[in-house]
Amino acid sequence: MRRFAALAALLLFGYPRANGAEVPLQSVRTVVEQWVQTRQLISKTQSDWESEKEILLQTKALFERELAGIDAQIAKVSTNSTQVDREKAEADRDLKDSTETLEHVREVMAGVEGRIRALSPRLPAPLLESMQPLMARLPDDPKSTKVGATERVQTAVSLLNEIDKFNNAVTLFSEKRKNEKGEEVSVETAYIGLGAGYFVNQTGEYAGAGSPGEKGWDWTLDPSLAVPVRDVVRIYRGERTATFVPLPVTLR
Repeated sequence: MRRFAALAALLLFGYPRANGAEVPLQSVRTVVEQWVQTRQLISKTQSDWESEKEILLQTKALFERELAGIDAQIAKVSTNSTQVDREKAEADRDLKDSTETLEHVREVMAGVEGRIRALSPRLPAPLLESMQPLMARLPDDPKSTKVGATERVQTAVSLLNEIDKFNNAVTLFSEKRKNEKGEEVSVETAYIGLGAGYFVNQTGEYAGAGSPGEKGWDWTLDPSLAVPVRDVVRIYRGERTATFVPLPVTLR
């Protein structure tokens, strides 16, 4: 206000004269009004700038926070990408190891299956008959089979378990054998593991022994074995007390 009063005084009393005459009062008023309007415009501009400045600062802070969030997401994506690449590399190595192991298992199983097939003629007929469902699951051609390695391993293990169980026990079976006349005779056959077998009919008139051969079991008649084999049968069935029974064994 002091500046305004001084300016007004200057304009009223100190304004230059034109051609020695005083400046009209209206001109002074016009200048004053223009000056006031200019000050008002400057004041308004400053006020608007302060408001806009605050808005710009807030907008700047908002953009900076968003930019920081974007940078963090980019860093996280980069980290995740690195982790994904590392996990993919590990998965590729595991897949390679698994493939190599699977191929090795296939090779091993081809050998095991071949040995089981080669062994089958030397197995006792009752055991071989009970193994037929499992034997049928052995692949005909190990190289082109579509049977999975896991199933092949399970089949082979089951077959070997059956063979081992039979080999570690004395088992008794009712069978039919042909006598010297070609007639079928009902006999009881006692298998001592996989290495020997002995048979006798109910009357004790027909007896003999057998052992595994390359093309199957070889059976021979031996009437002298009737008594000891009948003793084995009775002991097996619990019809008499267990005792030592001498029987001949053929070693090959």
